[in-house]
Amino acid sequence: MQLDVHLDMTVPAVPTRATSGRSRLQTFDRVLGRMVEIPAAILVGLEIVVLLAGVVSRYILHHPLIWSDELAAVLFLWLAMLGTVIAYRRGEHMRMTAFVGMASPRSRAFLDTLAIVSGLALVGLLLEPAIEFAIEESWVHTPALDLANTWRAAALPVGFTLMLVTAVVRLVQESDWRLTGAALVLGACIASGLAALSPTLIGIGNLNLLVFFLFGVGALVFAGVPIAFAFGLSTYAYLMTTTHAPAMVVVGRMDEGMSHLILLSVPLFVFLGLLIEMTGMARAMVGFLASLLGHVRGGLHYVLVGAMYLVSGISGSKAADMAAVAPVLFPEMKARGAKEGDLVALLSATGAQTETIPPSIVLITIGSVTGVSITALFTGGLVPGLVLAITLCVLVWWRYRGEDLSHVARPSRTAILKALVVALPALALPFVIRAAVVEGIATATEVSTIGIVYAVLAGLLVYRQFDWRRLVPMLVTTATLSGAILLIIGAATAMAWALTQSGFSQALAAAMKSLPGGPLGFLVVSALAFIVLGSVLEGIPAIVLFGPLLFPIARAVGVHEVHYAMVVILAMGIGLFAPPFGVGYYAACAISRIHPDVGMRPIVGYIVALLVGLAAIILVPWFSIGFL
Repeated sequence: MQLDVHLDMTVPAVPTRATSGRSRLQTFDRVLGRMVEIPAAILVGLEIVVLLAGVVSRYILHHPLIWSDELAAVLFLWLAMLGTVIAYRRGEHMRMTAFVGMASPRSRAFLDTLAIVSGLALVGLLLEPAIEFAIEESWVHTPALDLANTWRAAALPVGFTLMLVTAVVRLVQESDWRLTGAALVLGACIASGLAALSPTLIGIGNLNLLVFFLFGVGALVFAGVPIAFAFGLSTYAYLMTTTHAPAMVVVGRMDEGMSHLILLSVPLFVFLGLLIEMTGMARAMVGFLASLLGHVRGGLHYVLVGAMYLVSGISGSKAADMAAVAPVLFPEMKARGAKEGDLVALLSATGAQTETIPPSIVLITIGSVTGVSITALFTGGLVPGLVLAITLCVLVWWRYRGEDLSHVARPSRTAILKALVVALPALALPFVIRAAVVEGIATATEVSTIGIVYAVLAGLLVYRQFDWRRLVPMLVTTATLSGAILLIIGAATAMAWALTQSGFSQALAAAMKSLPGGPLGFLVVSALAFIVLGSVLEGIPAIVLFGPLLFPIARAVGVHEVHYAMVVILAMGIGLFAPPFGVGYYAACAISRIHPDVGMRPIVGYIVALLVGLAAIILVPWFSIGFL
């Protein structure tokens, strides 16, 4: 005991210079984090206010604010770039970690360092072109506010600079200098090799697409490099090595991809998803469904499917959906004897099933990059999600047809009615959102603000559950997730442009048009391709990269664009939530705190059920376009 006291008293007495330096670095990192997080949170709040003001002035006061969209666009790029910095600082940019997780501890540490260095390399390469781009944009002025576009475009070099500083701080704090040196040397060797081979690469023409966009992107993604950085580095290397295009083109295309105003609904729907969990609205909906079905065999599994369907119609974010439903249902389901593996498997399957339920972020993204009507996508997405829900419920019925519920009491009609009254404000929210879009009260971008106001009022006045202390962290989380998504969209847009300029899109169109089976063959091949792409690239990158290329082909072969959207989105969702590569499955495991291994076998049956539902969507276009 005396020895322990002696050590505790003497060891910290004389701090070393290294310890003091590390402490100062940690202080700098915390200050830098707050300097980015607080403005990002404020920007999310300002976007809500600006868009809501536009709705009120146009629909209620009949006096549109002609400057609201311009101001929202300026603020949006700053929000996206600051969110990107926060995601980079927190290590939350989307990356494929299936192979990283199987590596030895030393190899895993190197790959994690390589992921940080890849971001350092990308922003280091793009910083000067971003500054040039922002200066060039000074010639462009907004019509209503008469602001030089430099005010908006300056977000790019500022964001890249902050990411550069963040990368250096993270490497000093988290990585062994030998690993950092090895990663930098590897990058320098690859860059030198590509520069030396440039004449040869120029001579092989479009075979470079395989070198850079198949092998290059594939190697980076499987090595655990964040997907946005893999896209950006490969595109930059392709253009600089095999073409005479200036580096500023990459920045310009990234800006174009990240600046679609329709994408502004992404952070707002993410924030709405966090609100419905915080205010207790999700719990109220789940409670009502449980009172209806909790006493039947497999009843709570049906509730899980139905709750994910309803919640998806509010938040638009799969992570928010699962986080709102799983903690409410899983404890009771486990108490009734449900196995953990089956629970996480069904949760993952419902994540794939509800990808088309409006206001899905994927629907919004596909509309922004392909030009398909957002309202049509919102209308067409309801029935396909229901079809997949039915196939999942059939499997639940089969698996739980012998469940013992002798110990479960059937709730009275009074209890069910009481649960309905409590849940009614929450159940009304999806219909409020849909009605606002269909009736022209708000655009698909603006409607999320109506949902946010509704959720705040319901939390304050109806459910009396609104934790003001969580508000700022929720705004920061919104900016973080949005930044990670939008950087992928920007990098994928640049890559898609490079593919188009190479003539790849024309070759792809010719190959897809010549597929046997006509429209049906085209749909089947597309579905199989997007299952693979969804698994490897995640959902949004696959959509942004290949949507602009494939949708014109779908129209040319006679496939309705909304029908095609439903097929590729659901196929992508199946790949996204299917192990061993689908990151959505691991997100479901993390949210439910269940080890991934236990769900591997049960999820096979649910994946088969989803594939049966997808086949039905392909064969019966009415499911997608019957209500347009």
